[in-house]
Amino acid sequence: MKLRPLYDRILVERVESEEVTKGGIILPETAKEKPQQGKIIAVGEGRRTDEGKIIPLKVKEGDLVLFGKYTGSEVKIEGIDYLVMKEDDIMGIIEP
Repeated sequence: MKLRPLYDRILVERVESEEVTKGGIILPETAKEKPQQGKIIAVGEGRRTDEGKIIPLKVKEGDLVLFGKYTGSEVKIEGIDYLVMKEDDIMGIIEP
């Protein structure tokens, strides 16, 4: 199954954080926070203006992005957890 978000919505898969801290402490699953980074899986066609014109999104599939801690709506598709959010919820693109 493939999901294509509508308008300015984006489908993001969280990128898991490391399980060991810099000091070498192994974090149990319950102590870990949800990661605030993710890879964009799919994007909508763009934002629609009041005149009906579509403005393309600045992000694209495959981008690594940073987003807020409580941003987006969680969905599960074929056993994989994703977030659906608007482009405005993304704080930035992480460049290599």
